[in-house]
Amino acid sequence: MTSDKYYIPYLIPAAILTLAFAIRLPVMMRFWRIDPNVRAVGGLLLLASAVFYFGRPKTLVLLNSATGVSNFAAPVVYTLLTMFCACCLIMIIHWRGGDPRRVRRTNWTIGVVYATVVAGLWITFAFAEVPVERLRDLDTYYANTPWMREHIMLYLGAHTAACAITAVVTWSWLREVSGWLRSGLVLLVIGFILNLCYDTVKLTAVFARWNGHDLDWLSTYVAPPIASVCALFIAVGFILPHAGQALQGICTDYYHYRCLAPFVRELAGLDTGSVRLPRRSSISRRLVQRRTRISDGLLRLQPYMDPEVRERALAEARARGEAAERAAATADAVAVVAAIAALRGGAGAEPEDGPVPGPAAAPDLVAVARALRRSPAVTAFRARSGPSDHRESVSP
Repeated sequence: MTSDKYYIPYLIPAAILTLAFAIRLPVMMRFWRIDPNVRAVGGLLLLASAVFYFGRPKTLVLLNSATGVSNFAAPVVYTLLTMFCACCLIMIIHWRGGDPRRVRRTNWTIGVVYATVVAGLWITFAFAEVPVERLRDLDTYYANTPWMREHIMLYLGAHTAACAITAVVTWSWLREVSGWLRSGLVLLVIGFILNLCYDTVKLTAVFARWNGHDLDWLSTYVAPPIASVCALFIAVGFILPHAGQALQGICTDYYHYRCLAPFVRELAGLDTGSVRLPRRSSISRRLVQRRTRISDGLLRLQPYMDPEVRERALAEARARGEAAERAAATADAVAVVAAIAALRGGAGAEPEDGPVPGPAAAPDLVAVARALRRSPAVTAFRARSGPSDHRESVSP
């Protein structure tokens, strides 16, 4: 048994893979029955984490001692690894899509091939003579042992084939996607390429044994850290698209929430019937409330909106060379300021019954809020209209 200073922290990649599985669990529970791709990804992450949990030296000792068979943990771990390989290929087949009958046939073929590999692992182990327990160097220690030699080559061959196919196909998709999904695929490609490096290191050590050389250190001390790094890339590759989009959504909601603050301050004092949210409310819920509060305020101002004021402001903004979207936001902001002035400082009564003018189009509330805060046209209109009523502040 090797020294403890070479112990590889198997629990770190196992925990990260478990985290990836937990993050995707709500989606898997929702679409488990109807989406085979969800099942494949869930199985892949679960089996990958199981490989590291069962591959720990302490777990290997427990399995061997519980069964009373030396090295019984080897076919257990290699079976999990082979099933992981099958899930990788099935996931790729579902991602590629195509004719459902062809997809089912291909998946059936993959299942049969890898089930045969698993059966071969247990058959070869049953015939092999492996009396000495080896926790970290089993592949090289028994590289020349009849039946165990075939046992080792079965799992390494299945693993190499699956990782090579997955890496090549995933690489081919990089040009077809963008954003967080592309970033996740890049990490997956790196992870599966590192898996091929793991296989190369293992096979090099085994081939060296076959030729009478001793490169056991490659299999014992180099391959396990590579496997751990592989797991990190694969786990983060699956986590990143979902976590990245969620984080981006939160940041975007917060940005819009802050941008709308000037609009809320402008409408302060109007009866919008807003309800105070608890402090722990999510930013998305706060944004919805803020947008609702602004929309209610605009409805309250609708009878006081003067289309001529907006048209003049729009013409002036275009004359200054503002882009179409910015000019429309400036005109909407001027119309809002004019309507508030009419409501607060006008005749003091609701306008007479009659047709209520409607907006030309639904305004971009964030763009209008920016115009209310920064547009020189809005500032100039306020100056021409005279001092307005004091507006209450609003927490951003």
